[in-house]
Amino acid sequence: MARILIVDDEDNIRLLLKEELEDIGHEVVEANCAKKALEILSKDQNFDIISLDIEMPEMNGLELAAEIRKKYPNKKIILMTAYSHYKSDMASWAADAYVVKSLDLTEFKDTINRLLQI
Repeated sequence: MARILIVDDEDNIRLLLKEELEDIGHEVVEANCAKKALEILSKDQNFDIISLDIEMPEMNGLELAAEIRKKYPNKKIILMTAYSHYKSDMASWAADAYVVKSLDLTEFKDTINRLLQI
């Protein structure tokens, strides 16, 4: 299965995503902010997918996606947010996929499966 980096400032969201993804066989590494995610990536780029929350303090997910694209252009990025208006933001084009947060993680898991096949 895949190795996935989850970046979200909300502990409960990270825990939910981690548990759901590990239940289906993926390996998950967590970061609670953009700075931590960049630290992790500077030491270990072996991730199949990076999932980013958009609304985070200090550096948001759109800025982080742009930074990741510059340093690691081949990484697959999913942007996650509770706010669908970001989909029309040109900065979100740095991502390979965009998922609106929901307690039903079917769309998120389907998106991961689709990106793994590309």
